[in-house]
Amino acid sequence: MKSTVPEITFKTRVRDESIGGDNPFRWQDVTSSDIFKGKSIVVLALPGAFTPTCSSTHLPGYEAKYDALKAQGVDEVYCLSVNDTFSMFQWAKQLDISKVKMLPDGNGDFSRLMGMLVKKENLGFGDRSWRYSMHVVDGEIQQLFAESGLMDNCPDDPFEVSDADTMLNYLTSK
Repeated sequence: MKSTVPEITFKTRVRDESIGGDNPFRWQDVTSSDIFKGKSIVVLALPGAFTPTCSSTHLPGYEAKYDALKAQGVDEVYCLSVNDTFSMFQWAKQLDISKVKMLPDGNGDFSRLMGMLVKKENLGFGDRSWRYSMHVVDGEIQQLFAESGLMDNCPDDPFEVSDADTMLNYLTSK
């Protein structure tokens, strides 16, 4: 595990009313520094948008605990997945996610540099992020909760330690 988060550029879309029309969004590059520099950030990383555990429990759990996490001094909570910005946007919309920010790692660059990019070819998913969460302060990883069994084509989808309650308990005990 790295002690600092990797510096990459995320390809995102942001709402821009000046564009008009049915799709008022424009491309905006966001760097790791833009997200992490001078801030206390929680990241939940998961295998994929619209997948069962990610959709039923992982992301909704962080949305539900968002205010409690912020009360512990967290500036922002991001959900990272190796999906494109369009999929991340539609997934958040479907789940009614309004607080947690979606962070598309479309090419898997961040996940790869974190040592968390795994193959999920056994499920037809290609390369995906391993499931983990982390607390980052000013770009430095303070705590990382990675699920056990990190490997390519893992036959299971472990979800024991990267949940919102574990993160909140960690932050509360600091």
